[in-house]
Amino acid sequence: MVQENKLKPVAVLLTHGHIDHMFSVLPVCGTYDSTAWIHADDRHLLSDPMAGISAESARMLLGGNHTFAEPDDVQELKDGQNLELAGLRFTVDHTPGHTRGSVTFTTPYLGPEEVPAVLFSGDVLFAGSIGRTDLPGGDHPTMLHTLATKILPMRDEIVVLPGHGGQTTIGREKATNPYLQDLET
Repeated sequence: MVQENKLKPVAVLLTHGHIDHMFSVLPVCGTYDSTAWIHADDRHLLSDPMAGISAESARMLLGGNHTFAEPDDVQELKDGQNLELAGLRFTVDHTPGHTRGSVTFTTPYLGPEEVPAVLFSGDVLFAGSIGRTDLPGGDHPTMLHTLATKILPMRDEIVVLPGHGGQTTIGREKATNPYLQDLET
Protein backbone atom coordinates (compact mmCIF):
# COMPACT_ATOMS: atom_id res chain seq x y z
CA MET A 1 0.00 0.00 0.00
CA VAL A 2 2.83 2.39 0.85
CA GLN A 3 4.60 1.76 -2.45
CA GLU A 4 1.39 1.63 -4.46
CA ASN A 5 0.36 5.08 -3.23
CA LYS A 6 3.91 6.50 -3.26
CA LEU A 7 3.79 7.29 0.45
CA LYS A 8 6.67 7.83 2.87
CA PRO A 9 5.88 6.81 6.44
CA VAL A 10 7.32 9.29 8.92
CA ALA A 11 6.44 7.26 12.01
CA VAL A 12 5.00 4.01 13.28
CA LEU A 13 2.67 4.50 16.24
CA LEU A 14 2.32 1.38 18.36
CA THR A 15 -0.68 0.97 20.64
CA HIS A 16 1.16 -1.89 22.34
CA GLY A 17 3.98 -4.34 21.79
CA HIS A 18 2.20 -7.56 20.84
CA ILE A 19 3.65 -9.25 17.80
CA ASP A 20 0.50 -8.89 15.69
CA HIS A 21 0.79 -5.11 16.07
CA MET A 22 4.54 -4.70 15.67
CA PHE A 23 5.64 -7.47 13.32
CA SER A 24 6.49 -5.04 10.51
CA VAL A 25 7.89 -2.20 12.60
CA LEU A 26 11.56 -2.95 11.91
CA PRO A 27 11.16 -3.33 8.13
CA VAL A 28 8.99 -0.20 7.82
CA CYS A 29 11.20 1.95 10.03
CA GLY A 30 14.38 0.66 8.39
CA THR A 31 13.14 1.07 4.83
CA TYR A 32 11.70 4.54 5.28
CA ASP A 33 13.97 5.90 8.03
CA SER A 34 10.92 6.35 10.27
CA THR A 35 10.58 6.66 14.02
CA ALA A 36 8.84 3.96 16.05
CA TRP A 37 6.77 5.32 18.95
CA ILE A 38 5.95 2.95 21.84
CA HIS A 39 5.32 3.24 25.57
CA ALA A 40 8.35 2.49 27.75
CA ASP A 41 6.55 -0.40 29.48
CA ASP A 42 6.24 -2.28 26.17
CA ARG A 43 9.52 -1.26 24.54
CA HIS A 44 11.21 -4.56 25.47
CA LEU A 45 8.68 -6.37 23.26
CA LEU A 46 10.21 -4.82 20.13
CA SER A 47 13.25 -7.06 20.51
CA ASP A 48 11.60 -9.90 22.50
CA PRO A 49 7.99 -10.23 21.29
CA MET A 50 7.74 -13.77 22.67
CA ALA A 51 7.68 -12.24 26.15
CA GLY A 52 4.20 -10.89 25.40
CA ILE A 53 2.45 -13.94 24.01
CA SER A 54 1.19 -17.24 25.31
CA ALA A 55 3.40 -20.32 25.42
CA GLU A 56 1.21 -21.96 22.74
CA SER A 57 1.64 -19.03 20.35
CA ALA A 58 5.37 -18.91 21.01
CA ARG A 59 5.68 -22.61 20.12
CA MET A 60 3.88 -22.01 16.82
CA LEU A 61 6.14 -19.09 15.91
CA LEU A 62 9.42 -20.65 16.97
CA GLY A 63 9.32 -22.89 13.91
CA GLY A 64 9.94 -19.86 11.71
CA ASN A 65 13.17 -17.96 11.28
CA HIS A 66 12.24 -14.59 12.75
CA THR A 67 14.66 -12.00 14.04
CA PHE A 68 13.42 -9.06 16.07
CA ALA A 69 15.27 -5.93 17.09
CA GLU A 70 14.52 -2.33 17.87
CA PRO A 71 14.50 0.05 14.94
CA ASP A 72 17.29 2.63 14.91
CA ASP A 73 14.97 5.41 16.08
CA VAL A 74 12.61 4.56 18.94
CA GLN A 75 10.81 7.22 20.95
CA GLU A 76 8.91 6.50 24.14
CA LEU A 77 5.31 7.64 24.55
CA LYS A 78 4.02 9.23 27.74
CA ASP A 79 0.51 9.65 29.13
CA GLY A 80 -1.01 12.93 27.99
CA GLN A 81 1.69 13.54 25.40
CA ASN A 82 0.75 15.44 22.24
CA LEU A 83 2.37 14.42 18.97
CA GLU A 84 2.28 16.19 15.65
CA LEU A 85 3.27 13.97 12.75
CA ALA A 86 2.74 14.66 9.04
CA GLY A 87 0.28 17.42 9.87
CA LEU A 88 -1.81 15.25 12.20
CA ARG A 89 -2.16 15.80 15.93
CA PHE A 90 -2.45 12.90 18.34
CA THR A 91 -3.01 12.81 22.08
CA VAL A 92 -1.56 9.75 23.84
CA ASP A 93 -3.35 8.10 26.74
CA HIS A 94 -1.59 5.38 28.71
CA THR A 95 -4.26 2.66 28.94
CA PRO A 96 -2.71 -0.40 30.64
CA GLY A 97 -4.52 -3.68 31.11
CA HIS A 98 -4.08 -5.51 27.82
CA THR A 99 -0.35 -4.90 28.24
CA ARG A 100 1.51 -2.72 30.72
CA GLY A 101 2.36 -0.25 27.99
CA SER A 102 -0.91 -0.12 26.06
CA VAL A 103 -1.80 3.33 24.78
CA THR A 104 -4.56 4.88 22.73
CA PHE A 105 -4.23 7.73 20.25
CA THR A 106 -6.95 10.34 19.85
CA THR A 107 -6.97 12.81 16.99
CA PRO A 108 -9.45 15.54 16.08
CA TYR A 109 -11.71 14.64 13.18
CA LEU A 110 -11.53 17.27 10.48
CA GLY A 111 -14.18 15.84 8.15
CA PRO A 112 -17.65 17.14 7.33
CA GLU A 113 -19.53 14.87 9.74
CA GLU A 114 -20.39 15.70 13.35
CA VAL A 115 -17.56 13.61 14.82
CA PRO A 116 -15.44 15.33 17.46
CA ALA A 117 -12.52 12.90 17.36
CA VAL A 118 -11.21 9.51 16.31
CA LEU A 119 -9.81 7.09 18.88
CA PHE A 120 -7.27 4.48 17.78
CA SER A 121 -7.92 2.06 20.62
CA GLY A 122 -5.50 -0.74 19.81
CA ASP A 123 -6.58 -3.76 21.84
CA VAL A 124 -8.05 -1.82 24.77
CA LEU A 125 -11.54 -1.53 23.27
CA PHE A 126 -13.24 -3.45 20.45
CA ALA A 127 -16.77 -3.32 19.11
CA GLY A 128 -18.58 -5.37 21.75
CA SER A 129 -15.50 -6.49 23.64
CA ILE A 130 -12.09 -5.62 25.08
CA GLY A 131 -8.58 -6.95 24.66
CA ARG A 132 -7.42 -10.11 26.38
CA THR A 133 -5.89 -9.76 29.81
CA ASP A 134 -4.71 -13.36 30.22
CA LEU A 135 -1.48 -12.95 28.24
CA PRO A 136 1.86 -12.04 29.85
CA GLY A 137 1.69 -8.41 30.98
CA GLY A 138 -2.10 -8.35 30.96
CA ASP A 139 -4.04 -7.50 34.10
CA HIS A 140 -7.83 -7.58 34.28
CA PRO A 141 -8.35 -5.25 37.28
CA THR A 142 -6.01 -2.75 35.63
CA MET A 143 -7.99 -3.05 32.38
CA LEU A 144 -11.25 -2.37 34.23
CA HIS A 145 -9.67 0.69 35.86
CA THR A 146 -8.48 1.91 32.44
CA LEU A 147 -11.94 1.44 30.94
CA ALA A 148 -13.58 3.30 33.84
CA THR A 149 -11.15 6.20 33.98
CA LYS A 150 -10.03 6.64 30.36
CA ILE A 151 -12.76 5.25 28.07
CA LEU A 152 -16.07 5.89 29.87
CA PRO A 153 -15.48 9.65 30.30
CA MET A 154 -15.06 10.09 26.52
CA ARG A 155 -17.77 11.74 24.44
CA ASP A 156 -20.29 9.37 22.87
CA GLU A 157 -19.70 10.72 19.35
CA ILE A 158 -16.04 9.70 19.24
CA VAL A 159 -15.39 7.14 16.51
CA VAL A 160 -13.36 4.15 17.69
CA LEU A 161 -10.98 2.39 15.30
CA PRO A 162 -9.87 -0.74 17.18
CA GLY A 163 -6.84 -2.90 16.54
CA HIS A 164 -9.12 -5.75 15.41
CA GLY A 165 -12.61 -5.77 13.94
CA GLY A 166 -14.86 -3.00 12.72
CA GLN A 167 -15.26 0.56 13.84
CA THR A 168 -17.67 1.62 16.54
CA THR A 169 -18.34 4.68 18.71
CA ILE A 170 -17.84 5.36 22.37
CA GLY A 171 -21.62 5.80 22.77
CA ARG A 172 -22.40 2.45 21.17
CA GLU A 173 -19.89 0.73 23.43
CA LYS A 174 -21.23 2.43 26.55
CA ALA A 175 -24.71 1.20 25.62
CA THR A 176 -23.90 -2.35 24.46
CA ASN A 177 -20.42 -3.52 25.48
CA PRO A 178 -20.83 -5.93 28.41
CA TYR A 179 -17.39 -5.02 29.78
CA LEU A 180 -18.44 -1.38 30.21
CA GLN A 181 -21.92 -1.97 31.63
CA ASP A 182 -21.26 -1.94 35.36
CA LEU A 183 -18.21 0.30 35.48
CA GLU A 184 -18.28 3.62 37.30
CA THR A 185 -16.22 6.63 36.30
